[in-house]
Amino acid sequence: MPRVLSVGQCGFDHGTIAHTLKAEFGVEVVPAGTQSEAVAALQRGGFDLVLVNRVFDEDGGSGIDLIRTLKADPALSSVPVMLVSNYPDAQREAETLGALPGFGKAELRTPKAKERLEAALPHPTKG
Repeated sequence: MPRVLSVGQCGFDHGTIAHTLKAEFGVEVVPAGTQSEAVAALQRGGFDLVLVNRVFDEDGGSGIDLIRTLKADPALSSVPVMLVSNYPDAQREAETLGALPGFGKAELRTPKAKERLEAALPHPTKG
């Protein structure tokens, strides 16, 4: 089962994201509240995608800073990352740093978000 790390979301948003991604794509979504929790989880491995909130609910940390950190780390830079933000300027900055095109929370169930998530997630092998 593909695994997604959801970083910096509030409890409600994490629940919505987790429910939607499980129903639509059959993935497990694991929460991380802070940058240090996210980096530690990624260093342990096993994640296919990272969804990063623009501003972390738990400590006010920056999603852009986390993306910058991940993309600068040779051991973690290959893990696909998307910013969860409705702000186009934040999305552009994230993409400039190496993130995939992301989406805002309000767009989670839209065709645009579904297409972006589907493209980023591994697909089961048909037998």
